[in-house]
Amino acid sequence: MTDGASPDETDEQRSRAEPSSTEPDAADGSEPADDESLDATDGDSQEPDVPADVRKYDRFKKIDGGTYDRANEFLRERTYVTAREWAIARLCADFRTETGVEMTKIGENLPELVPFMTDTYTPQAVNQARASFEEKVRKAGATFLYGAMCDFFTAEELDDVMYEATEVAKFLLEVEGVELSVEEELETEDQISEVMRDVREHSAALRHDEVSCPECGHDIDVGEET
Repeated sequence: MTDGASPDETDEQRSRAEPSSTEPDAADGSEPADDESLDATDGDSQEPDVPADVRKYDRFKKIDGGTYDRANEFLRERTYVTAREWAIARLCADFRTETGVEMTKIGENLPELVPFMTDTYTPQAVNQARASFEEKVRKAGATFLYGAMCDFFTAEELDDVMYEATEVAKFLLEVEGVELSVEEELETEDQISEVMRDVREHSAALRHDEVSCPECGHDIDVGEET
């Protein structure tokens, strides 16, 4: 190797800030060329250094690298989020520090952390997925709560909705590696049922009383035309 080759190799290494990805909405780039430059500069080293906490991370081990599409399909059928958003939201919760989320660490080690994610992400792509997850959860929460409060569902139908939602949530937790005992599952279901009974009671009172505009806080009588 000549002396003039080193600066070019350094520039290639710096270009890794925008890696490629086959998952939706990831940043575009040229990962195969980066692998070659790493092999050329690191000699016998075939893998980049992996932080200790990344090596110890044991969530998502029940899904291998070939099941991204299956995980994505499952989530799309039962939730508003994608597999990418689900996984990254979990990572952002687990790699949160006193000063914020370690988005660079998450993005650079994504395939190591989540077996069904095959490419690295930029910090910007990680932040985008986290923000998308949060927005969808807020919208889904508002939609569900309105459905529960507007008297569209009977008490029995609402119990069925909550049961199905709880089963999906428990399954996702189990895939992440959380072990739930039968007692914990029953206690959670009882708590959710109690909360939903309170929601129905309070919403019934609201429908027959005054309500406040969610935008300005103005009290609106139910008989007042808008």
